Amino acid sequence: MTNPPVGVPTCYRHPDRESWIRCQRCEKSICPDCMNDAAVGFQCPDCVAEGRKSVRQATAAYGGKRSSNPALTSIVLIVLNAAIWVAVTIDASSKGILGDFLALRARGLCHVGDSFFLGTQAACDGTWVPGVSNGAYWELVSSMFTHEAPLHLGFNMLALWVLGPQLEMVLGRVRFLAVYLLAGLAGSVAVYWLSAEYTGTVGASGAIFGLMGALVVIGLKVGGQVQGLLMWIGINVVLTFTLPNVSWQGHFGGLIGGAVITAVIVFAPRPRRTQLQVVGLTAVGIILVLATLARTVTLA
Repeated sequence: MTNPPVGVPTCYRHPDRESWIRCQRCEKSICPDCMNDAAVGFQCPDCVAEGRKSVRQATAAYGGKRSSNPALTSIVLIVLNAAIWVAVTIDASSKGILGDFLALRARGLCHVGDSFFLGTQAACDGTWVPGVSNGAYWELVSSMFTHEAPLHLGFNMLALWVLGPQLEMVLGRVRFLAVYLLAGLAGSVAVYWLSAEYTGTVGASGAIFGLMGALVVIGLKVGGQVQGLLMWIGINVVLTFTLPNVSWQGHFGGLIGGAVITAVIVFAPRPRRTQLQVVGLTAVGIILVLATLARTVTLA
């Protein structure tokens, strides 16, 4: 390709191209490949990039970037819970051991056929299923994503679909996920302390109750009407004590944990808000870890 005649303006990025158009922002000559539509005329790639840097990102009410799709995290969590339920259900038709390894249990059991037996790992003639006190600390988290009955899974995921996007819109994705996981962990720690030592507990109910507690705290912070939410929580509390095989320990642990965790987020002073939130949430996490270790010592 021949160069344009001397004196003819050329594109600042492509010197071999003749150009009679100038960037409306910096007035550099630009060719058709470098033109970007602007409110008036065209802008060069450099000015477009600079303009994007100067655009302020939308922030959530209590710090962090506002989620462009506030339902995305809830969808991912729902898919994860559903996938684990499918895996446990498939395994139940063959080995039937996966759900036992994911459930939260304070002490381990010996799994022989379709039955469990008390005893030690050394005396187990079948498959040893450890409890948290035996070092299976993953159960504090894995149990949050494990369900046995379709109705249990469906109720929890419906509640997550209703509550999750509202909270993510206000808190942002990272803080919402912190509330969900830490509240669920608080529920698991409560189960570890207060449930029968050999009882297996599963379900996302602790995290779901944590989201309920979070919405109450936010409603009180902004002066909103929380009577409807309190009534919903009250109905769930009644169901907790009237339906069989429901872990009130996980529900109450998650509810209190979600309220405390959210209070740390929403009541943090605006100056240095993010740093104070990180310190507060880290402190909550450390307390839960210490409570877990303390319970393990009592079971030794």
